[in-house]
Amino acid sequence: MTTFQSLGISEPIMKALQKMGFEEATPIQEQTIPLGLNGKDVIGQAQTGTGKTAAFGIPMIEKIDKNQRKIQGLVVAPTRELAIQVSEELHRLAKFKGVRTLPVYGGQHMDRQIRALKEGPHIVVATPGRLLDHIRRKTINISQVHTAVLDEADEMLNMGFIDDIRDILKAIPEERQTLLFSATMPKEIRNIAATLMRTPEEVKVKAKEMTVSNIDQNFIEVHEKQKFDSLTNLLDIHVPELAIIFGRTKKRVDELTEGLQARGFRAEGIHGDLTQGKRMSVLNKFKSSRIEILVATDVAARGLDISGVSHVYNFDIPQDPESYVHRIGRTGRAGRTGVAISFITPREMSHLHLIEKVTKSKMKRMQAPSYDEARRGQQQITVEKLTRTIEKAQLEEYRETASELLEEHDSVTIIAAALKLMTKERRHTPVTLSSVQPVSVKRSKNKNDNRKNYRGKGDQKRQFSRKGKPQGRNRKFQNKRGSNS
Repeated sequence: MTTFQSLGISEPIMKALQKMGFEEATPIQEQTIPLGLNGKDVIGQAQTGTGKTAAFGIPMIEKIDKNQRKIQGLVVAPTRELAIQVSEELHRLAKFKGVRTLPVYGGQHMDRQIRALKEGPHIVVATPGRLLDHIRRKTINISQVHTAVLDEADEMLNMGFIDDIRDILKAIPEERQTLLFSATMPKEIRNIAATLMRTPEEVKVKAKEMTVSNIDQNFIEVHEKQKFDSLTNLLDIHVPELAIIFGRTKKRVDELTEGLQARGFRAEGIHGDLTQGKRMSVLNKFKSSRIEILVATDVAARGLDISGVSHVYNFDIPQDPESYVHRIGRTGRAGRTGVAISFITPREMSHLHLIEKVTKSKMKRMQAPSYDEARRGQQQITVEKLTRTIEKAQLEEYRETASELLEEHDSVTIIAAALKLMTKERRHTPVTLSSVQPVSVKRSKNKNDNRKNYRGKGDQKRQFSRKGKPQGRNRKFQNKRGSNS
């Protein structure tokens, strides 16, 4: 086991890592951090979910001069979602260093980004299209960048951004450190390493084993607006001992938690904005079964090891297959079986098939349960309680009263009244959640793809006229996007 302490990391970052609950370095971190701290260029071959952000983020943050309000670190990521995720993690790592990070991506108002850039962030995490916009408009100053990172380079290649990557790297000072991370190493990526990096060191980490054999995997195809009612109906039918529900964003987790509580479920949420004390308090309640449902984001649920989780619900399907495996792996532990159910909107069905292909497992289709089915599910729980009480046969003190009741009412009416009295009737409080963008389908790895037709997730690839002005900006697309705050 390699601890972060043994890697020579400064006290402020050690304090941040401890606050995040990290002690042991992952293989990619163990190999990359020393190289990064020594100023070496690095080519890292690693999948999502292996701890890449801390691997490149820690050396980058260590070299930032916080008194210089200039962009000194630049991370280029293929999608809006990844840019936000990386920026949030860098923010947490740099918390006690006083280093400021800023995500910059398509779909966000340009004027707001320009104002934020003028405030002097130390690190910018950007998607390629929007970053080039700022470079061409001269609204971003990258002349002081000493560390550049390309994250998920092969994904940027698949999305048609390879020429943009070359242009971006050429715009950064040559005397820089470059770290490139990619799950695969096609020749175009190798070419960038050969021409735009300085004798890079190679780090290779095997993909994590995707074992999901003891988990019953299901999906429900349902429209966004029907998701919440389908979820609460399922919870009433399943009555899980302990359940984890995954939402894509912090706002989503807060809204889901409030909605579940309004319907009478014992639920609490965790995400990156909670203090460590609050997070531990919620987890302790969950472990001791004082709450039955934990609502979480991917980042907040990282490293959770809680026995007894019977069900995992993916309220929002994750962006990548590795995150899917990580999520559903919260159940089916210690030889027990678990149940995983994912809610998929019609536009996300292709993404579901991608997850099935990568994980080499098939999800069973389920029908969205109705409110009547949920009500019958709750009644069945009461029937089981009554049956157990009958089997205990300690009813002598109640027989006389029961006989008197039977003289006045028929047996079916009496049993119906008992069921009504004992059944937990769910408050059907109306709940409305903010909408989120569906997960876009990952582009197939086809070299003949026409990059001009690509409409990518997070950052739209744009064409430029000969004068260098962006054309065909999709205003409707920008204004309708769901919140990822």
